[in-house]
This record gives sequence, structure tokens and C-alpha cells, in this order.
Amino acid sequence: MKNKNKEQFKRVLKLFAAFVIIGLFGFCFSKVWNSQYNQDMRERFYYYGNVLMLIVYVVIYIFSCSSFSAFRVGYYRTPSLFGSQTLSILFTNTITFIEISLISHGRLSPGPMVRLTFLELIIAALWSILFTKLYANIYPPRKMLIIYGNSSAKRLAKKMNSRVDKYIISDSISCDESIDKIKDKILKNQAVVISDIPSDMKNQLLKFTFENDIRTYLNPKLSDILVRGADECNLFDTPLLLCRNDGLSADQQFVKRIVDILFSLMFIIVGSPFLIGIALAIKLYDHGPVLYKQERLTEGGKVFNVYKFRSMIVNAEKNGAQLADKHDDRITPIGKFIRRIRFDELPQLFNILKGDMSFVGPRPERPELAAKYEKTMPEFRFRLKVKAGLTGYAQVIGKYNTTPYDKLKLDLMYIQHQSLKLDLKLMLMTIKILFIPESTEGVDGEVETTKREKHEIHSREEVEQILK
Repeated sequence: MKNKNKEQFKRVLKLFAAFVIIGLFGFCFSKVWNSQYNQDMRERFYYYGNVLMLIVYVVIYIFSCSSFSAFRVGYYRTPSLFGSQTLSILFTNTITFIEISLISHGRLSPGPMVRLTFLELIIAALWSILFTKLYANIYPPRKMLIIYGNSSAKRLAKKMNSRVDKYIISDSISCDESIDKIKDKILKNQAVVISDIPSDMKNQLLKFTFENDIRTYLNPKLSDILVRGADECNLFDTPLLLCRNDGLSADQQFVKRIVDILFSLMFIIVGSPFLIGIALAIKLYDHGPVLYKQERLTEGGKVFNVYKFRSMIVNAEKNGAQLADKHDDRITPIGKFIRRIRFDELPQLFNILKGDMSFVGPRPERPELAAKYEKTMPEFRFRLKVKAGLTGYAQVIGKYNTTPYDKLKLDLMYIQHQSLKLDLKLMLMTIKILFIPESTEGVDGEVETTKREKHEIHSREEVEQILK
């Protein structure tokens, strides 16, 4: 009961942390507004007008933090949390200064807002350090048991052990052991990770952990993800789940297309200096072609030509289709830079304008690689149920070295939950990953193969080697 109450207090701590920084930023903005901008206005605001300006500022900041996950104390490490706060502050203060400029007809200086931004960045840095440490002290990493089957538990254990601030996988057990032995081990740990075990055993263990109030992490199968998008159907006294499997409605598709056209035009116009600058840099480097055209797949298996800035040497794939690995010597110095900040994808704005792609959706795959993946992963074709996208779950959450099977899971999560609201959120989250180098790593060589048996765990010793 003590642990349960401690877990319930976690939400209170996170809300308190959010209220602290919202209160501090609201106070700082009100000081700048009242002592600087409102004083310089031709027609000053009074009590209700000042309150309205403060409310608008706080609402924009909360929206920004929600979009960039800037309140997630305990979820991110301190640098990532501060990075999210930085993006939220820049977004909030930029929008606010535009708002103030419109009110004052462009007469006011950006100086006070710049000083406010620097002050808030200092506050955000101290806030991130303080509450991350406070959270870690109150909620140290859990000791966890991983129950593994015949799939990628070794890779999952390695990933989770990379976040020792949150997880300590201290023990492991194969699903081949007796159910009683597994249950006994579960009771000796604070949490359990279930990774690809037989369905009947998974059902038993989920009921057991629920009964005993034990936190459970489940590595889902594709069928689990498909069910997550289901709606409740309460027509009868027998519970039913309805998997519609019909995607966006006609009116939602129309609105999404209008958004794609407007946003692509806007980004092409605003980003034209970057487009021209990158094109010149590539041309001057080796006098080769600026753009790289490649066949990709989109909705319904339709083939189209995707455009990218050329980041590799000329004739980089003279020996056939090949994924870029982490230290690929075919990538040019300019290519390394534009890949790191994802600017090699900018020409795909024209693909979106043409209608080949959308802003949000599964990344378009090459026909020959898709055919290769489908030999061992027939479900890979499920990605073609929607139009290919510039960004999506696999780009925001995944990395270049995420396995094709995990990317498929992430894409299906989007397909089952797609909405205009989710599209907007993923577009804003994409801005964040541009500043995280880890999300642009190359594949590790082994990821190019999609045979599930290459990721199988054949013995307990392999998992235990990771645990060391």
C-alpha cells in the first residue's frame, strides 16, 4: 500500500513542477509586459487587458510544452528536458512578440522579449536540474524482471539498460520455464517486462501482475497494436471491441490535403533561402547533380519518385540498393551535415504539394527493399494503407537504426490512431528531433536484414550477458 500511495504522488509531483515553472514564467512575462511593452503602447491596456495578455501567454506556453513534451519530469534526462523547454520558450516568445507587434502596429522593440527569453532559459535550466534530481531521489530506478521468448528480448534489454536512471533489468527468465517459477520471480521484482511470449502465457501473466499490482511493460505484437485502435461497442451486455479499419473519413481526408497544400507552400517560401543555399553547396562541392530521385511506394502500392538533396557521392548505389550505415564512406561532408539536421528531406515538400506524399504518414520505402522485408514480414505491406509521409511516429520516436519490424509497429500505431490532431502533434514533435543528433544515426549493419530469427534469443546466457 505504501508503494501504491507513492506512485499516486508521482502525478502530484509532476503537476507541482509544471505549476512552478508556469507561475515563474507568468510572473516574468507580466513584469516585462507591464513595465516595458504596455508603457510604450499608444493606447495602454488596463486591468482586464493585462490579465488577458497574461492568460494568452500562459496558454501558448502550455500548448508549446504539451507539443514538445516539456513537462515530462522523470521521463527525459536533464539535457532533453531542458531542450524541450528551450523549444517551448522560443516558440511561445516568438508567437507572443508577433501578437504584441500586431497590437502596437510594429512600433515596439524586441529587446525586452529577448531579455525575457534569456531569463526564462536560465530558469528552465535550473528547473530541469532541480526537478529531475528530486524525481530521481523520490523514485529511483525499478529493479525489473524480463520474461523473454524467441524474439528481440536481447535488443530490448540493451535499450532499457541504457536508461539506468529509470530501469534496472536485474533478472531474466525464459518463457520455457514453469509458470509457477516465473510467478515466483515476478513477486521478487518491482516491475516486469514481457517480450514476445506465447499468448496463453502472456494472458496468465498479465492477470497475475494485475492482481498483485505489479507494473508491467509489454512488448506488443502487431495484433496488440491493431486492437489498440478499437472502439467500444456497447449494444449488448457482452463487451465488444470494434476495429473499424477504415482510416480517415472523406471530410478529414479533404482537410488533411488542404493542410498539406498550405503548409508545403508556406515551408517552400519560408525555406527558400535554405533550399538555394544547400543546392549551391552540393553543386560547388563535386559539381554533381543537386537532387537525388528515387522510386518509392505510397498508398495502395503506387510507385512515385521521391526527391532528396543528394547527400552521397555520385553513383553511390551502382552495385544496387543499399541502406546507409552508421559510418558510411559514401556520404559527403555536406551530406553528413544536412542528414544530421534532416535538411536532405526538404525537396520532399514538392512531393507533398504534388500529392505523392503527406506531411504525416509512414516513410515511403523503396520497392525492392519493401519486397525483401515482406518475405519474412508479410505485414510490412500494411504500411501502404495510408499515404506516405515526411514524418511520423517512426521518425519522431525511432532512429535510423530502429529495426524494420519496430518501425512497422510504430507506423501501425499511427495508422490505427490517425487524426488531424495527432498529425499536428507529430509535426511539432518533428521540430524537436532536428536538435537531437541520436535520432539521425545510421543503421548498424545488422538492421538491414529483417529475418526475425537473427534477433532470436536461444539461451538464457545471451540475455544475462546484456544484464552485466
